[in-house]
Amino acid sequence: MTGLYPPHFETRLEKALDVLGMQSDHACIPVLLGYLQQLQRWNKAYNLTAIRDPEKMLVQHVFDSLAIVPVLRDRWPDRDLRVADMGSGAGLPGIILAICQPGWFVVCVDAVGKKTAFIRQAAGILGLKNVRAEHGRIESMDSLQADLVISRAFASLSDFVRVAAHHRAPGGAMMAMKGQDPVAERAALEIETGWFVKHAVELSVPEMDAHRCLLELETGPEGTS
Repeated sequence: MTGLYPPHFETRLEKALDVLGMQSDHACIPVLLGYLQQLQRWNKAYNLTAIRDPEKMLVQHVFDSLAIVPVLRDRWPDRDLRVADMGSGAGLPGIILAICQPGWFVVCVDAVGKKTAFIRQAAGILGLKNVRAEHGRIESMDSLQADLVISRAFASLSDFVRVAAHHRAPGGAMMAMKGQDPVAERAALEIETGWFVKHAVELSVPEMDAHRCLLELETGPEGTS
């Protein structure tokens, strides 16, 4: 699969993994590039993402999703998780997590049929047996009972909680990937839902000069469930 892109793509992935402290994940590079190839191919016909340049896809989709892997590994060392990726779009970050964590089972949920069709096709081609795509409205689906409910550029924090909180298993976590720390959304979250930001991690995305963060959300005794 690595032959599908110029050699510098593989080199950049190696460097990105090293910067993230993921030196042991170099074996994932062919699969990551295979995902990128599938995304580029499908995007020409189905407009899965507004980013069409593979150079930008590598950084803004793949590197961005990889940046949360070390954080999640630190949070759950030596434990297999059931993950629900809400509003997954083209499988981000769900497919990237599944590639790096083969022991995790990842359910990618999206309301757009062509996007879940892509996830199924890509997972099949890449041999990712730990990925399932679910097409439907998040708020209307039965609980997925996930250890981790996560979203990336999906909705406001309040809306994320409203539509997805019931998918969290008892004792599980809800996390949202955001750009710059959303101060206004934090305030609205507490006022509107009774949830709050329990923990915030600033992310350093290789080759990206932009603020990124991962927010863990928790509910008070009267918050939305």
